[in-house]
Amino acid sequence: MKRSPLHDKHLARNAKMADFGGWLMPIEYVGAGVLAEHAAVREKVGIFDVSHLGKASVTGKGALEFLNSMFTNDLGRIGNGFAQYTLLCNEKGGVIDDLIAYRNSEDDFFLVPNASNTTDVVATLQAHVPAGITVTNLHTDYAVIALQGPLAPQVMQSLGVDTNIDYMAFDKVNIGDAEVILCRTGYTGELGYELLPKTADASKVWDVIVAAIEPVGGLVCGLGARDTLRTEMGYPLHGHELSLEITPVEASATWAIGWDKSEFLGSGVLKSQKSQGAKRRSVAVKSLERGIPRGGMSVKTKDGTLLGEVTSGTFSPSLKVGIGIALLDASVKIGDQLIIDVRGRDSMVEVVKLPFMPSHVR
Repeated sequence: MKRSPLHDKHLARNAKMADFGGWLMPIEYVGAGVLAEHAAVREKVGIFDVSHLGKASVTGKGALEFLNSMFTNDLGRIGNGFAQYTLLCNEKGGVIDDLIAYRNSEDDFFLVPNASNTTDVVATLQAHVPAGITVTNLHTDYAVIALQGPLAPQVMQSLGVDTNIDYMAFDKVNIGDAEVILCRTGYTGELGYELLPKTADASKVWDVIVAAIEPVGGLVCGLGARDTLRTEMGYPLHGHELSLEITPVEASATWAIGWDKSEFLGSGVLKSQKSQGAKRRSVAVKSLERGIPRGGMSVKTKDGTLLGEVTSGTFSPSLKVGIGIALLDASVKIGDQLIIDVRGRDSMVEVVKLPFMPSHVR
């Protein structure tokens, strides 16, 4: 199992460690826990080690055109110095991975895929890459640190970082005498930043930021809180809402598809689903009773007709109620009251609009 360059920092804070995409990562910290860490991000600020995320580069003349023929979204819609959420599908429209693409120039892109899918992403790109373009796996070359919460700009400013940066824009800044790629993005629904220092600089950058959040009541947070935060926003997680068996159209991620592009990997299937209508789609469900939706639980009508299953679910620390994302028959609509099977017991949920919590990313 791989380890983050910040592994010893987590052990020193008595983190509970677990396998996450083949990496041993902190889930929560003794003395705080998921609920406190979640609240810190919503109300103040929290810092996460997400160095398990992949990194790769695509460089060479024609890189923009090549990636636009591979990814769902349209990289021509953003300028240099901006990042974009996108997906890499196979020919059947199944999602190999969802990722963030950083555009340095038309000929230079930096990619941040999910940990367990990085090898597949790089291999898929390399299998299609034309001459003159190089795809490089940089998974262990960089660490990734996420600073999230309403006080994140104040923390950055205390370190001398200019926070006048647009949403999904990135720049190179200096923190702890190290050059860091800083992007205004995140996975929590709060205003925040993801920072990518070189692996050799990860520890000193981490220490500087941790020291800066403590005076304002910030917490070091584990991936348990990251999951409850992203579920409250309805953000998809690969292997749950997105997979080789679940297309972006079914996952209600059509906003991440550049429909005006002529062709891209899987475009035929996705455009057909869009025009004909997918038979199933991702929706949000909120508990009306004490039952908490969990991944894999079946969802049915009151008369027992099976509609699909929950793909992600948790107890919402913010709303104090069970919430979930479910892949259900396309006939389901907002306001419908349905039944989930909680270990053999029926529990009622209502289909609601996402996100569960207001977004503050902008």
